[in-house]
Amino acid sequence: APGRRGYSGAGTAEFLHRSIVPTMHYQKSLPRLPVPKLEDTITRYLNAQKPLLNDDQFRKTEELAHAFGKGIGRELHEQLVAQDNQNKHTSYITGPWFDMYLKAREPVVLNFNAFMSFNPDPKSEYNDQLVRATNMTVSAIRFMKTFRAGYLEPEVFHLNPEKSDTEIFKKIIRFVPSSISWFGAYMVNAYPLDMSQYFRLFNSTRLPKLDKDELYTDEKAKHLLVLRNGNFYVFDVIDRDGNMLKPSEIQAHLKYILSDNSPAPAFPLGYLTSENRDTWALLRKNLLENSNEEALQKVDSAMFCLSLDDFPVKDFVHLSHTMLHGDAANRWYDKSFNLIITKDGTAGINFEHSWGDGVAVLRFQNEVFKDSTETPAISPQSQPASVDSSRAVQKLDFKLNDALKAGITKAKQKFDATVESLSLNMIQFQEGGKGLLKQKKVSPDAVAQLAFQMAFLRQYNQTVATYESCSTAAFKHGRTETIRPASVHTKKCSEAFVKELSKHSTEELQQLIVECSKYHGRLTKEAAMGQGFDRHLFGLRYLALSKGLALPDFYQDPAYARLNHNIISTSTLVSPAVHLGGFGPVVSDGFGVGYQVHDDWIGCNVSSYPARNGKEFLQCIYKSLEDIFNVLKGKKIGS
Repeated sequence: APGRRGYSGAGTAEFLHRSIVPTMHYQKSLPRLPVPKLEDTITRYLNAQKPLLNDDQFRKTEELAHAFGKGIGRELHEQLVAQDNQNKHTSYITGPWFDMYLKAREPVVLNFNAFMSFNPDPKSEYNDQLVRATNMTVSAIRFMKTFRAGYLEPEVFHLNPEKSDTEIFKKIIRFVPSSISWFGAYMVNAYPLDMSQYFRLFNSTRLPKLDKDELYTDEKAKHLLVLRNGNFYVFDVIDRDGNMLKPSEIQAHLKYILSDNSPAPAFPLGYLTSENRDTWALLRKNLLENSNEEALQKVDSAMFCLSLDDFPVKDFVHLSHTMLHGDAANRWYDKSFNLIITKDGTAGINFEHSWGDGVAVLRFQNEVFKDSTETPAISPQSQPASVDSSRAVQKLDFKLNDALKAGITKAKQKFDATVESLSLNMIQFQEGGKGLLKQKKVSPDAVAQLAFQMAFLRQYNQTVATYESCSTAAFKHGRTETIRPASVHTKKCSEAFVKELSKHSTEELQQLIVECSKYHGRLTKEAAMGQGFDRHLFGLRYLALSKGLALPDFYQDPAYARLNHNIISTSTLVSPAVHLGGFGPVVSDGFGVGYQVHDDWIGCNVSSYPARNGKEFLQCIYKSLEDIFNVLKGKKIGS
């Protein structure tokens, strides 16, 4: 019956909430991602190239860009627009973007997978590994059930929440037909976001195939995959009527797994998911031919992967290593996500990136955090149900021949060497944050990005290709667009601070910061509205190659390659549920920068390989932030 809140006097509900507006209410009427005008794209591209090139290089690049715009680029653009008009159910970037991810042959771990770690439960006794694993698993299942039933609140970006994030608005909008509901929200300054990625959160895996991987989803599967000590366990969390297992039973099964003292396998299968995709595809074929089909099917179709680690987290750096890569024996990097919980109840998510972007994962994390901390299914005093877990929990057994054992050994050696070469470092800048910056009327994001530019100039004396991701989820099947934070403005401002401090008054420096902020604000707005240049140029290049055309000269320009060799790759998020997030560098001589601008502090965590010194980069970021804040406060700064 619809009113039923669940079962057993524990009052555990099957759903997180019941939105009166159906989850997918806006999906049909979402606006389509625009294909920008070709001349705008070329102008924006040249603006991004300007700070990276000397005059001669820029002149050549400009010539190539204009020739492209008048010639082959124009033809490709017209074909792209025609193709887009014939595919109104999706966006022009969807196909090419999936292909870009799925055709990539590098290992997913460190190259594509990102992590976000949860804040601890405010009630410290709930951070026990078993208690938290049970509560988070129950909340995750509730999320899945709420989403599939259409009860999950639609994801909406409210510019004026007093008007649009209200019961009265929801009561009205739910009666507006799906085909026009988006316009109703738009009238009150609310922007519904695309939710087409959400179904891939659960029961989904990226399967390695030669040349191009596949995304696989099996919504009928009812079991959870649990990894501990390199061993694989599965048990059903949904019964045949579609109801969730009682939390006390989930607790009993997890307790059983946590107390199993089976030795770690000599050849842990998880390492295979850290391999080059073609290598892994061939090994997987071997696994399937070796009568492991049923066990692999259980892994691939599982609701998600819960990784239980047998050690506590020592500090923030150790936390980042654990969540970004951890021990590959105890991860399945191909699952849409791994929920990782360590011995001291520290929790995080490592997610595969091809199926979706941070927006969907963040919504999932926010809901799971809120539900598991505010209405936890079990308490530290709860007793596990007296059920026979040895019958309910199945330990998966894999049959390995010599080729597979050798493959796992080799994968482990490669993985260990890569991880060994990875540095993760972080800082917390405590001298100010969003509050002060907004008071001074500058964009907090612009200031963080300016600090990265200034820091790199201080450390390496150059301005390099920089990437900031921006969601285009305001459009149907939108993914991301690139903001290019390195501009002539940031270069001028950085040089003033780093090289010519004595020549500028505090007022002049303030003015330079304001100019950077304005320009960055414009770039951000353009990107969010689908008016960047990166995805458009990517789409045109993809089209040329898919038609078997010779790659246009424009794309063979060394400056084009350099702009797409993103030495500083950045991404930001702030959420009440998330403690910190991060990812690996996207090039071997690059930095991966995850950052958060809070009300009164700024957190920044940086990944790097031996070609770059991340620790020193962070010291330079700290100094840059200090200088910027002092100037904004009207203080004179020394070099």
